[in-house]
Amino acid sequence: MLACARLGAIHSVVFGGFAANELAVRIDDSAAKVIVAASCGIEPGRVIPYKPLLDGAIDLASHKPDHCVIFQREQATADMQPGRDVDWAAAMATAEPAPCTPVAATDPLYVLYTSGTTGEPKGVVRDNGGHMVALAWSMKHIYGMEPGETYWAASDVGWVVGHSYIVYAPLLYGCTTVLFEGKPVGTPDAGVFWRVIAEHDVKLLFTAPTAFRAIRRDDPEGKLLKQYDLSSLRGLFLAGERSDPATLEWAEAQLGVPVIDHWWQTETGWPICSNCMGYDLLEIKHGSPARPVAGYDIRVLDEGGNEVPAGEIGALVIKTPLPPGTFPTLWNAHDRYMSAYFNNFPGYYETADAGYIDENGYIFVMARTDDIINVAGHRLSTGGMEEVLSAHKDVAECAVVGVADQLKGQTPVGFLVLSSGVNRPNEDIQSECVAMVRDKIGPVAAFKSAIVVDRLPKTRSGKVLRGTMQKIADSQTFKMPATIDDPKILAEIEDALKLAGYAKA
Repeated sequence: MLACARLGAIHSVVFGGFAANELAVRIDDSAAKVIVAASCGIEPGRVIPYKPLLDGAIDLASHKPDHCVIFQREQATADMQPGRDVDWAAAMATAEPAPCTPVAATDPLYVLYTSGTTGEPKGVVRDNGGHMVALAWSMKHIYGMEPGETYWAASDVGWVVGHSYIVYAPLLYGCTTVLFEGKPVGTPDAGVFWRVIAEHDVKLLFTAPTAFRAIRRDDPEGKLLKQYDLSSLRGLFLAGERSDPATLEWAEAQLGVPVIDHWWQTETGWPICSNCMGYDLLEIKHGSPARPVAGYDIRVLDEGGNEVPAGEIGALVIKTPLPPGTFPTLWNAHDRYMSAYFNNFPGYYETADAGYIDENGYIFVMARTDDIINVAGHRLSTGGMEEVLSAHKDVAECAVVGVADQLKGQTPVGFLVLSSGVNRPNEDIQSECVAMVRDKIGPVAAFKSAIVVDRLPKTRSGKVLRGTMQKIADSQTFKMPATIDDPKILAEIEDALKLAGYAKA
């Protein structure tokens, strides 16, 4: 990333958990000239060959890159295609130093793909100048850091947190950044975070709630934590998904430092709302990322675009203009940028999150207003999964919803209505559908549950009541939708969910 920035080359990092067809879509959209990849990824207990995925993606893509530069790991050596593929080590041995290339502040720095409601990825464009200003400012004022101190964002490069707060922000501000390859548990145990903090004098940790749910599951009493000196740590920031109060309270009790849930998006590139450690800390309210950060004017609107009273749930929007560092457009899709984010509420950026503002100005982010779900901090489109499921020869209709998961925040569950005349075992079809999603979207989707049902609950106009299905799965109370076609279907859905281990209350 930094080498590309030095050259003025627009870069796009794609997480290694995506399947070949998903990577192909991104290759086509970006029209990448060069792809840099490792021969494999290394996970606890397994090695994932990357090169076959890359070769498969290029075969599927209409656009063909000029070259692929491959870093060969000894755990899985990749086959190379003559003329196209270049060995990293060989190229480095003969490479000549290149000077920095001046670019305009408004020139693109990188493109980062995020899920769209149509199943098509959205290439979020980040500019150079505004991005540098916002991130450098945030290190001091939001995170309370000083140059020379160590900052650790325990995320992945390939997601916005990794881009902003592993690579760019700490280095722009003169902080040491921690680049961590591992898991919060199992590499080797649930104390690895505490070891890294102690060894590197980390002042602030930033991670997803999923990580702390995993640590809490393996070490509920914090016995491993007590083995390390964590006196350097001043605070913990959480983002990527809504933080449940139980996890926040556990982290506070174990660490004895402020635990701050803050809210932002790939599109914004840096926090929208946060309790700011560079100022006097506000009261921490569990369930709220506190108040808007400087530059963000947040409003809550109803469907008609009218502001709603304090405490009432509506669409969370940001009054334009957006502050520096946020996205100026989508890659080669400015019309889509306007239609997806600005047309529904003219004069406002539509976050696609729903929530409310309380009487003290605290923001509460409650749910998504579209089909994007958060799986372990990864934003994934249920619409994209439905496209895969609907391609199964025996599936006539389907729906995917995100249900609550103690570890991952949300996991997808698919509902399948089979074509008439299908007499194969449901179990076979369900397992085939799970395999299809894993193949087409990748393990990152964590898609493990597909349930055959007789029919889906719908409004009289034909809209599937996904929100109601989600509430049933999560054992939440719900109002019978006024427009439902047949209320009896909800009982059928509940029975099917109970058999699958959901709707337990």
